[in-house]
Amino acid sequence: MELKQIEEDVRNILSEKRYYHSKCVMDVCEELAHIYNVDVDTAKRVGMAHDIAKEMSKEEKLEYIEKNAIYADEIERENAGLLHAKIGADIAIKKYGFTKEMGKAIEAHTTGKPNMGMLSKILYIADWTGIDREITDREEINDLAKVNIDEAILYTLGIEIKTQIEENKQIHIDSILARNYLLQSK
Repeated sequence: MELKQIEEDVRNILSEKRYYHSKCVMDVCEELAHIYNVDVDTAKRVGMAHDIAKEMSKEEKLEYIEKNAIYADEIERENAGLLHAKIGADIAIKKYGFTKEMGKAIEAHTTGKPNMGMLSKILYIADWTGIDREITDREEINDLAKVNIDEAILYTLGIEIKTQIEENKQIHIDSILARNYLLQSK
């Protein structure tokens, strides 16, 4: 499906704030795709569609994963907000004709995953660094991503894991595995 159609769909499904976030992520995906030699149209479509399931209710998410045989671990079931990534990937593949690689990028954009491809890395960082984000280190992360995307991901995973610890929340294993993978790959 063409970007214009996906963008219209996202505008109709999500709130204005979430739609704006998707546009901001798409813009960063475009910029990073140029730097890392990834197909720009593919990166933009993934950026626009990445949060397509974000505003589903917990009940809708749990029902969707059951109906579509999507595996969810205990942490994802307890924190159903994480499920939007897996559901969004499934929707994008089925509804928009995204490739498996594009689906993997959407699936990994919240927690990260070990051995992410470049498209997944771009979306993961773009979700952190869109201009709509009020993150103290956003500019620093964005600048780092333009030079060394793996270091930028390590930095953001560190922030996320530290925050989860400080807030006494569970840390999804994919974030830990992604961090360890990147550290071992140095």
